[in-house]
This record gives sequence, structure tokens and C-alpha cells, in this order.
Amino acid sequence: MNDSNYSRRDVLSTVAVAGASLIASYSLNARSAPAGNPSAATQGKAGDKHPQSFAVLTGNHTVLPLPFAASSLNGISDRMITSHHDNNYAGAVKNLNRVEQELAKVTSDTPPFMVAALREKELTFRNSKTLHEGYFANLGGNGKRSGAIENTLSQAYGSTARWEEHFRGTGMGLGGGSGWVILYYELEPGTLRTVAAGNHTQALANGYPLLILDMYEHAYQMDFGAGAAKYIDAFLANVKWEEVNRRLERAQRAFGILKVKT
Repeated sequence: MNDSNYSRRDVLSTVAVAGASLIASYSLNARSAPAGNPSAATQGKAGDKHPQSFAVLTGNHTVLPLPFAASSLNGISDRMITSHHDNNYAGAVKNLNRVEQELAKVTSDTPPFMVAALREKELTFRNSKTLHEGYFANLGGNGKRSGAIENTLSQAYGSTARWEEHFRGTGMGLGGGSGWVILYYELEPGTLRTVAAGNHTQALANGYPLLILDMYEHAYQMDFGAGAAKYIDAFLANVKWEEVNRRLERAQRAFGILKVKT
């Protein structure tokens, strides 16, 4: 195995976006179906006109556990984070499974409006799953920035303080409504970009998520009521910047490979 082959395989397994895949689907904690136990959506029945054999519509996604103790966050309660995880995130995973199982039944006889509705819901629930997993994975830290992300933010925004001002302002713009604030590594120019996603179906088309902030009210209302600013304070105090640096390293490695002309 040479370095070139390994690098290209690494990109194919890690580079994507939280909304529209550039190369392969982005997942922080991908889980595959248990060997020898395909889901009902992938099993064909004898005599079926359209036997099912989809590798992508398995409908067997699992809910990942919180990557930290629920009681360990600073300023975000056990009750709040557990409810967010067990209800909102888990609900998205379960709904994604149901939608995939229905999509696996689509044939040439299925009315187009039904296919369109299923595809819309598939994107909503898939992105909700991915973004929630990224959100939980970048929590559980001490909130102190360090490592490569410091210099990268300074180069992009002039200073880390200026970036934080933009990030907070973007979050406040979604306060009282719904959406996500995402610090992306944009793979085409190889730079950082802070983006507001008004719902689960908006994304930066060639961006790799580095830091994800959930601004849906279910993420903070139980603890902070309408106090979006206090929630953003608490979020930043709990960011696991080691995870952000890990994502940055992967994105930069992918950019280095993708920019090479073949």
C-alpha cells in the first residue's frame, strides 16, 4: 500500500458535507449494518417484481450515545442535554429509518409526488442525524481554544475574537427561530466559512463541518427560555476544541489531495 492510495481512500471515507455530499457521505460516527442481519428494506422476497438490494436505503441507523456524561457540561443541565439527545436526535434517526424503508419500496409505478415528498424528508432527517451527531461530538470540552484552529481562524477572520463575534452574531440571528450555525472548511478554496442554516436542508455545498451549534429552541429552551445569548455562552464554554482540530486536520488533508490536478 503506497501513501497515495491510502490518502485517496482516506478522503473518500471522510470528506463530505452536512447537506450535499461532495465525495461520500459525511458521518462522524458511521455505523454499518450487522453482518448477516440485513434490514427488511434490503431483503427481497421470492417472486418479487422488484427485489430490494439497496446498500444505501437500509433503514437500520442506530442512535449513538452521548460522547460525554450528561451531567458533566458547564451550564447546560443533564435534563436539557438528555432530552435533546433522547427526543430530538433519536427521533430524527428513527424517522430516517422509516423514510428509507419507504424509499426502498419505490418503483416506476410510484407517483412522482410521493417520491418527491419522501426525498425531502430523507434529506431533512439524514442531515438532522448528521448535524446532531456532530453537535454532541464537539461538546464535552473546556471551551479553551488551542491548536491549529487558533491560527486558521486568525488567518480567515483577522483574529479569533473577530471570528467569535461573527459566530455569536450568526447564532443570535437564529435565536427564537430554528437552524444551525456551522463553521465550515470550504474545500474548493481551502478556507473557513461561518454559515447559518435555516433548516436541516441548507448546507454549504462543498463544506466540511468543523464546529456545529444547534440553534433550534429544543437545544436550549428548557434551560434558558428565550435567552439565546446565554445558551451560546454555555455552548462555547463546553466546546471540545480537540475535536474541532481533528476535523480541521482531516479537511486540510482532503483539500491537499483534491487540489492536485490529475
